[in-house]
Amino acid sequence: MADPRGFLTTDRQLPERRPVDVRIQDWQEVYQDFDARSLEKQAGRCMDCGIPFCHQGCPLGNLIPEWNDLIYDRDWGQAIERLHATNNFPEFTGRLCPAPCEAACVLGINADPVTVEVAIVDRAWEAGWITPQPPESLTGHTVAVIGSGPAGLAAAQQLARAGHTVAVYERSDRIGGLLRYGIPEFKMEKHHVDQRLAQMEAEGVKFRPNVEVGVDVTVADLRRRYDAIVIATGATAWRDLPIEGRELTGIYQAMEYLPPANRVQEGDFEESPIDVEGQHVVIIGGGDTGADCLGTAHRQGAASVTQLEIMARPPQERPQAQPWPTYPMTYRVSSAHEEGGERIFAVSTQRFVGDDDGHVRNLELSEVEFVDGRFEPVPDSERSIPADAVFLAMGFTGPEQGPLLEQFGLTLTERGSIERTDEYATEIDGVFVAGDAGRGQSLIVWAIAEGRAAAASVDRYLTGDTNLPSPIRASARPLTV
Repeated sequence: MADPRGFLTTDRQLPERRPVDVRIQDWQEVYQDFDARSLEKQAGRCMDCGIPFCHQGCPLGNLIPEWNDLIYDRDWGQAIERLHATNNFPEFTGRLCPAPCEAACVLGINADPVTVEVAIVDRAWEAGWITPQPPESLTGHTVAVIGSGPAGLAAAQQLARAGHTVAVYERSDRIGGLLRYGIPEFKMEKHHVDQRLAQMEAEGVKFRPNVEVGVDVTVADLRRRYDAIVIATGATAWRDLPIEGRELTGIYQAMEYLPPANRVQEGDFEESPIDVEGQHVVIIGGGDTGADCLGTAHRQGAASVTQLEIMARPPQERPQAQPWPTYPMTYRVSSAHEEGGERIFAVSTQRFVGDDDGHVRNLELSEVEFVDGRFEPVPDSERSIPADAVFLAMGFTGPEQGPLLEQFGLTLTERGSIERTDEYATEIDGVFVAGDAGRGQSLIVWAIAEGRAAAASVDRYLTGDTNLPSPIRASARPLTV
């Protein structure tokens, strides 16, 4: 135990966000630096529970009490070693994960949980403690990883460190998947991705951007060239809203809007082709992707932004039906919500209304209530709100249908994900699936855990045994009631 009085004497403290009126003028990350002494005190709040449920809350099995003890003792070098023991990319999860580990923290039963993850890895990069870990020798086996999001990158790094020759194929022009073009710069600056990619290249991973498997190279070609293949393409088939007026211009999917905004920060464009300066914006969907659209619209100078959610507003406190250590659905205010805009809960869009030029100008919605397992409109509750631009952020239904899946000829589950065994293997010998392509839309920490576990299965397939960690089986699910 770091501090025997821990949380009894120290309250939870988080890094402060930069002032709203300052940060919406740029695309830099919203959080300010947290000084080392404050971090050490926060780490001391962890009292090394007899049964640390944070291990179960996180699919990576992160050794959270161990980091906290090391940080409290100011042994930052050893802390990053323990952090990397279970997580390839803590700078990603520390910025992007909604922290199911915190929800499972024993202290979270009746107080505020403990967190210091991102500070450990940021300090380690600054100090030069994170270096390439190339294998001592090569096995002679080759692996292709299709997709360069967190699952694909985690699988690639683990397999390269095991001595296999690994190539990562990405259809976009840059490596990173949704980390690169889906996550706005204000949530994670892309130099964090770039420094990890540089480390992986030094470890022997080969990156193949601008190559769409099934189009630029056939699946048959890959199967001839590689001993094993990992499909980690994600669940990028977006959910649409087929209602009256959907054909109007000015209505976009979130993933048609976010990538061009990120490309502006990469220097590809002077300005985004979808710029909402001075416009009334409506975002349909109340999750993280909707919040990403919200923060982006603020920085582009939208006249107003309204975010719609079909679910009722969640409670402020943990509901009784979602007891500790499950992840509770409570009302959360992200940095983007803090910056402005209106959030409307328990409403459903009925139709889009356009002008004479066929451009959307209004959105008609109605309040809804949950009746017999479905949402029903509340009579006489319809109203209209201005909408010069509409972004659909209603989630994803599974991997995209197209040449890749057609050429593999893989079986899909009822939910549209790729069928696989508990060891991530598909029905095709030597072909494995990791991340959202097999699990369905999920969290970044689940993607990394799956990438690590799939790598262990691939290593065992190629060599007959493995020393790589396998944190979860493909059928594993989050803690639920």
